[in-house]
Amino acid sequence: MGDAMYSLIHTLPRTAMIAQGIALVLSLFIAELFYKFHSFTLEAVAFLATWYVLGAIAERLRPTR
Repeated sequence: MGDAMYSLIHTLPRTAMIAQGIALVLSLFIAELFYKFHSFTLEAVAFLATWYVLGAIAERLRPTR
């Protein structure tokens, strides 16, 4: 399993890793400030949905080669 994850991460383009990293940090910031559902599960799902949306936006804005 560890080798598969290592291979997956190293096959992604550097710009994709940077875009997803920025989306991750922004999602954590948004979740910390605005998501107060008093339920870990709901907050986790909302965080992941936010990361998904911001990641999709970042991929659309990312220049392609």
